[in-house]
Amino acid sequence: MSAVTAFHDFRNTPAPARIRLTRRGRIVFFGIPAMLLVAALLSLAGFVNSPAKASDSAAQLQPPVAVTVTVQPGQSLWGIAGEAAPERDPRDVIAEIIQLNDLHGGRIQPGQQLFVPAN
Repeated sequence: MSAVTAFHDFRNTPAPARIRLTRRGRIVFFGIPAMLLVAALLSLAGFVNSPAKASDSAAQLQPPVAVTVTVQPGQSLWGIAGEAAPERDPRDVIAEIIQLNDLHGGRIQPGQQLFVPAN
């Protein structure tokens, strides 16, 4: 076999066919990125149009006033809440005491210092 016959003649070989996208391929190739772009634009529009105010009045902007109370033997959160704000629902006051003091499980110990809402 000679060196000349070992080479293939590429002039007579047909060109490879172009890749064609099916309908599903077009949806995947164009549709999904388009949906992601629309979602990103809607999110950005939500951030731009969202109100920047944190409250409706200046009174709401002031931090809550709290006093420090030392827990006495036999006291409960219910009793402390009733003494701190007798005009309010004790459950709401207890929730504020738990939040102010980062109490886990609502347990308190005698001698413990608690922040209690004064209003």
